[in-house]
Amino acid sequence: MNFEAPDFTAQSVLPGTFEAENHWYPKALNATLHPMVDFFLNLSPVRIIERYCHLHPGVDRDALSQLLTHKPKYFRWGGADLINVATEKGKREMVVIENNSCPSGQKSMPLMSDHQEMGTYKHLINSTFMPFLRSKTTPQGGDLAVIYDKNLMEASGYAAVIAELTREKVHLTEFKDHIHPRAVRFEDGLMYVFGEDKKWHPIRAAFRYVTQRPWNRIPILTKTKILNPIIACLAGGRNKMIAAKAYDIFNAEYEQSGIQINTPETIWDVTKAEVPLYVKMFGGHAVIKIPYSNAGQGVYTITSEKELGNFMEIDHPYNQFIVQSLIGNYHWTSKGKKGKLYHVGTMPNIKGQSYVCDIRMMVCTSKDGIMPLCLYGRRAAKHLEDKLKEGTDSWAILGTNLSKKISEGTFETDANRLMLTDRRDFNKMGVGLDDLIEGYIQTITSMIAIDNMAKLLINSKGQLKQKLFLSLNNDQRLVEEINQSIG
Repeated sequence: MNFEAPDFTAQSVLPGTFEAENHWYPKALNATLHPMVDFFLNLSPVRIIERYCHLHPGVDRDALSQLLTHKPKYFRWGGADLINVATEKGKREMVVIENNSCPSGQKSMPLMSDHQEMGTYKHLINSTFMPFLRSKTTPQGGDLAVIYDKNLMEASGYAAVIAELTREKVHLTEFKDHIHPRAVRFEDGLMYVFGEDKKWHPIRAAFRYVTQRPWNRIPILTKTKILNPIIACLAGGRNKMIAAKAYDIFNAEYEQSGIQINTPETIWDVTKAEVPLYVKMFGGHAVIKIPYSNAGQGVYTITSEKELGNFMEIDHPYNQFIVQSLIGNYHWTSKGKKGKLYHVGTMPNIKGQSYVCDIRMMVCTSKDGIMPLCLYGRRAAKHLEDKLKEGTDSWAILGTNLSKKISEGTFETDANRLMLTDRRDFNKMGVGLDDLIEGYIQTITSMIAIDNMAKLLINSKGQLKQKLFLSLNNDQRLVEEINQSIG
């Protein structure tokens, strides 16, 4: 290849190199999975359907069964961030904050069985990635690769498992936005990786953990099979603007079936000048999001004029935002069309303090449909308060993401706020078996909604329908980034 040689090469991962301690947090590696979580993960679809329909008599059993056995075309591996909320009348719900197309979670998941040392890494690769290699549309020649821009702990775990199951060498390479020249290139839709032998290697299939604006360097149409393809990000997996519209379309389609995706009330296509108007509409309590950010970046919780003013002073890179109702404490939360929603929170500690906690549920496509893989929780840094004091940083009370940006493309993790689904931590989350089932339904429905949107956005030649995409997401800065990978 005539590509410019980068300063670094991909790491060659060989069969027989999987070491569990390299791919789990020590806290998780030595934990015992909670019996209730283990029971949930082993429930059959029939039992889940029967239980859910029993608790939701208005749900169409056949429609729910079709969703559980659905096989997404593009969005085959996802992870929803869910929060346990209550309405003013005390009804409990699991609400989808977002569904991620490159979710973390393996390193936080206790082993389901002590003798299965590869854990759910192996379940995902066996169920979802390996069918790529047997697909007739996968190029016959070429190597395998795992590409990543963060989360080396899990990315290297996937590479080691793929190497073990295929008995092939796997190229593990960093693919960050700000590094040039890169060790990954595309030519005519085929991925090439710069290997340890200082040669460019064609890649027939790749596992992707590239999360930061992946569309500006990975084409939408590729010959190399990629899990997940970029269209899964643009259709909602890394695009909160399109995701909100995908959820609304899904809810309209399934309204008669009694099935819906629970989300905060969302206003999309909001310009910066309009933001204060919608914050006022939500009673001065709202969440503002840059639609294309992730890892906890670009999310602003607004509970005061000061926090709104701080947001307005920032020179944001994009032209459009989404504004959502804020879910807080009962005494300070947005009041939308559904009334008030507030955090159930963790079980109170010995000081009587409860924390905002979310649950990440990772799922993947298998031959039988969409199955749950991993669960873990994250709590906020500061406990919930009945009354906010003047000058309070609401993000410290409401924000749960563990990632903290250190520099461009560099993150660190606050593992102290990680809550495992083990015998010790799970009891503190304040959720039960029916909450897990509800969370699973919310995860797969939001995943299918995004996959359906991806199908709408791709034409018969596998290319993006640009006019349709622009009508849904007319943000010039985003369009420029997409065009970087096209031309």
